[in-house]
Amino acid sequence: MADLRLLDDGLKQPVRPLPIIVQEPEPLGVDHDELFLVEDWHLAADGAALPAGAVGGESAPIFTVNGRIAPDFALRANERLRLRLINGCQRAVVAVKFDGVEVLVMALDGQPAEPFTARNGALVLAPGSRADVFLDGTAAPGSAAPILLHDGKEARPLARLLTSAEPPLRPNRLSPPAPLPSNGLPANLELRHALRFDVALGATEAGWVRPSSVSASTTPAFRAKAGRTVVLALKNTAPITTVFHLHGHHFRLLDRLDDGWKPYWLDTLATEPGQTQRIAFAATYPGRWLIESVATDWTAPRLARWYAVE
Repeated sequence: MADLRLLDDGLKQPVRPLPIIVQEPEPLGVDHDELFLVEDWHLAADGAALPAGAVGGESAPIFTVNGRIAPDFALRANERLRLRLINGCQRAVVAVKFDGVEVLVMALDGQPAEPFTARNGALVLAPGSRADVFLDGTAAPGSAAPILLHDGKEARPLARLLTSAEPPLRPNRLSPPAPLPSNGLPANLELRHALRFDVALGATEAGWVRPSSVSASTTPAFRAKAGRTVVLALKNTAPITTVFHLHGHHFRLLDRLDDGWKPYWLDTLATEPGQTQRIAFAATYPGRWLIESVATDWTAPRLARWYAVE
């Protein structure tokens, strides 16, 4: 996904994410895949869409999938569908729940994960987060399963998963899939000798500025030598959940005891108020890279800093 919302300050219309679908060089054992782009909209009195931060955004949002309200996604019995989920909402963390459907998570934020089944068929996605999931047509032909969205306030219908009344695509369900091919990220990170930095999310005194004010003359959040492991302690001192996005690298979310990590890579993370999350990444690509922070409130400004890999 190309997220152009760094440029949204002062615009008269919302900036929308641009999905970029990359096809693998080899077949992955799915019958077809589809985009599932969730977006939220706040409307002015005249029906025009408001940009994030605009007055009037306190009204109840309208959620769409691929630009449509409550669309249907269809598959045949014993067919395997890959959905590429994207939270394209401006500020909202959302949970997408496939009611009564087994959801196998294959990738997060564009990087393969060790496949795992989503608990209760639900995935929580921060703004900008992505997930590739596999769904098998195991429901009765002609049935419909609701896909629900919860934005922290209420659950609402978002879409439907329909099982076609056509004959099954094959006699039996496909075997569990193998993990997606690696993109070359390291299998292990050396945490013992890692460079460690504290990053206060969204605190203006910590150097965060509007994206238009970021320049090489401002103080970087941190500097790291190429080849080193970097551990960031992300502390959210705000009274509201805040989202962090790392440009240029993917990171592992560390366990609370700092002795291991979750079996997937991320580039976006939501941190609850008063919490500290620790992440680690291999500083691989030299250059100046952005980091972003935004509170999960419609009126919250998007903030940015930069870091250097040398």
